[in-house]
Amino acid sequence: MATVLIVAPVFALIAAGYASVLFRFVSESAHKGISEFAFSIAIPALLFRTIVVSEFPDVSPYRMWAAYYGALALTWIAALVLSALLRARREDGEDGVVFAIGSVYGNIVMLGIPLVLAALGNEAARPMALILSVNTPLLWLCGILQIELVSRKRTGSPLAVIRPVLADLARNPLMLAIGFGVIWRFTGLGLNPVVDRTVELLAQAGSPAALIALGINLFRFEVRGEKLSILVMCALKLMAMPAAAFVLAKLLGLPPLAAGVIVLFAAMPTGANAYIFAAQYQRLVNPVSGAVALGTLLAAVTLPVAVMVVAGVR
Repeated sequence: MATVLIVAPVFALIAAGYASVLFRFVSESAHKGISEFAFSIAIPALLFRTIVVSEFPDVSPYRMWAAYYGALALTWIAALVLSALLRARREDGEDGVVFAIGSVYGNIVMLGIPLVLAALGNEAARPMALILSVNTPLLWLCGILQIELVSRKRTGSPLAVIRPVLADLARNPLMLAIGFGVIWRFTGLGLNPVVDRTVELLAQAGSPAALIALGINLFRFEVRGEKLSILVMCALKLMAMPAAAFVLAKLLGLPPLAAGVIVLFAAMPTGANAYIFAAQYQRLVNPVSGAVALGTLLAAVTLPVAVMVVAGVR
């Protein structure tokens, strides 16, 4: 029952966002405004305030990164192998890279942050911040560099490839909120009560807004194209990656809270950023779109299992 109370409201808000477009209460373009509010204002406020005012247990960032990105690397390799098998008659390495991105790039912001906070509480903010601070730049860099390698179209220096990613990172509101939160916490000044209450009100809007935006955004994703590829990507993302994360978290001796964040983040379905990556290179656009849509639907079944596993560990 506790698991239902955690997961059901999350997916109810996603469904509400989807239904609001389906029944034309809002337009599909509403996604842009709600997303900008959620990811430029509300969720950064949530991360900043939580990092500044909450008490966190000590956790090794290196062990957390080893568990999460170790699971991600294993899943990436498995995806490359399976993609090659599915495309035995097509010698196209770029498709394999995009297939791997679709198998590992989880929706840890729109869906992951609200669900982890609901399941583990605000004390999960620090472990979440450790993953969030490197996830997007690392995955984009790995994807871009591997695409460049397999296509043999490198026209500039590695710095020319990396610079745009670093520039985007420097302007990312989530990264800025994490950075400023850590800096302000070290000052020991805390937050003025009026400022604290203002930021808290913004933070409270973050999770609902993100979930509504996700539901609206899902309206444009369709399960079409290569059905087997879609199913394999979903299986890797929803089952293989969280299972690997669970095993690595155990082997590395992570504390229950950190292990819970790792497993739940790993269990998130394929996110819209994977679709953006596919669209950028015009590779497997339809299968990745299908993985986003079907994966989010299937996550309504797999995420309660992940939450129960995490609750059992704790």
